[in-house]
Amino acid sequence: MTLKVRVIAPDKTVWDSEADEIILPSTTGQIGILSGHAPLLTALDTGVMRVRPDKNWVAIALMGGFAEVENNEVTILVNGAERSDSIDIEKARTAYTKAQERFNQVQNSENRQEKIQATQALKRARARFQAAGGMVQV
Repeated sequence: MTLKVRVIAPDKTVWDSEADEIILPSTTGQIGILSGHAPLLTALDTGVMRVRPDKNWVAIALMGGFAEVENNEVTILVNGAERSDSIDIEKARTAYTKAQERFNQVQNSENRQEKIQATQALKRARARFQAAGGMVQV
């Protein structure tokens, strides 16, 4: 059996196909989903989703949202998403480096809003870079 997987962003459907397995970036850690999975509703963090339609994995950068699993159907509603094959790795690397620099600059700031924005920008840039195949130092 396979899973019917849909990844829906506000502006487009990023994935609508069957898959053997998926790995989701939930807010409590990564969750693996196979056919026959128990019903589940979970919040998603900004991160990389991996989907395996055949022997090869496909990475999709998710910008937070929700996932519902029921009867071998996985519906993923997100604020934004990009498939790895549509991300330019060099642009993603540059954006990640800039976001990291900005994050480091605001750490001593007393402006809480500025820190939150820099953290979110870094998470988005990291997800895009990792989905494109980039390696991130922790």
